[in-house]
Amino acid sequence: MNLLEYPQGQVPLESPFYIERPPIEVDCNEAILRPGALIRIKAPRQLGKTSLLNRILNQTSECNYQVSYLNFQLVDTELLDSLDKFLQWFCRSISEELNLPDKVNQFWDDITASKSKCTNYFQKYLLAESKTPIILGLDEVDEIFKHPTIASDFFGMLRAWHERGKNNAVWQKLRLVIAHSKEVYIPLNINQSPFNVGLPIELPELNTTQLEDLIKRHGLPGDSFILQELSNLLGGHPYLLRVALYEIARDRITLEKLKEIAPTEEGPFSDHLRRHLLNLQENTDLQAAMLNVLASEEAVVIGTSEAFKLRSMGLVKFQGNAVKPLCNLYRLYFCDRLGVN
Repeated sequence: MNLLEYPQGQVPLESPFYIERPPIEVDCNEAILRPGALIRIKAPRQLGKTSLLNRILNQTSECNYQVSYLNFQLVDTELLDSLDKFLQWFCRSISEELNLPDKVNQFWDDITASKSKCTNYFQKYLLAESKTPIILGLDEVDEIFKHPTIASDFFGMLRAWHERGKNNAVWQKLRLVIAHSKEVYIPLNINQSPFNVGLPIELPELNTTQLEDLIKRHGLPGDSFILQELSNLLGGHPYLLRVALYEIARDRITLEKLKEIAPTEEGPFSDHLRRHLLNLQENTDLQAAMLNVLASEEAVVIGTSEAFKLRSMGLVKFQGNAVKPLCNLYRLYFCDRLGVN
């Protein structure tokens, strides 16, 4: 049996508990090898964005490409109020990731526009001196959405780089992988956005076959009973399923007990559920929309903006133009905590 590991954050590259969702991995691995590639990964938190992103980067490093990974949650807030400071941080961080000397001061002056300085740094230094493609893995770019003073310029610059890669040999060496959770509501010109070009990847839930595989990897019998019970409660949510299977495989809880306490503060999902509850309570419009969803046993049509935001949070899924809770766990928990009878 595989050595059990508690699910937290990204799934390690060597982990036996990473479940592929064909044809996504093959599509990404093929796309990233193309000159000037851009891959966009979108999914709610804890559905596997970073795990997929790092597998794409690992595959390219095995091809001897240069790889740089940036998580935008690590950017100091003070840098996000100034495009010039932010792009200096961006260039320095990429240089460090690529183990190259920091030459930002040589390209930064008081006259040239910030985007031009950043573009020159890549074109005349990072890309010009590289004999192999450079892969940029940009994770949690949602953080940039919160800062419109830099968001439109930064994302517009990425789109411009991608367009240059269609015809320019130097820029063809740059490959981008962008991961985010939320819908893109910042005002971006359709021709200046990197979110409507490249290969779009929306991570789905695990299907029945993949769930059966995950159950077996935890050393549990892959019979229809446990599969059906977990599917009924948790849908195909990979993180929730892994938490449940870990607890059961460690003999910490039985399936029946799990079903009993899952939607309560006693259950193993309490932190996950409480985070979602607090996020809803901070936004009265979203809370009202979620109440409408919970009040019906069938999928319901709500406001378009609210529907997409709730989906970005991972709380609902679409059924045509209507939405319903992503899984029964969410219905049980939020009906209780939000007072829906």
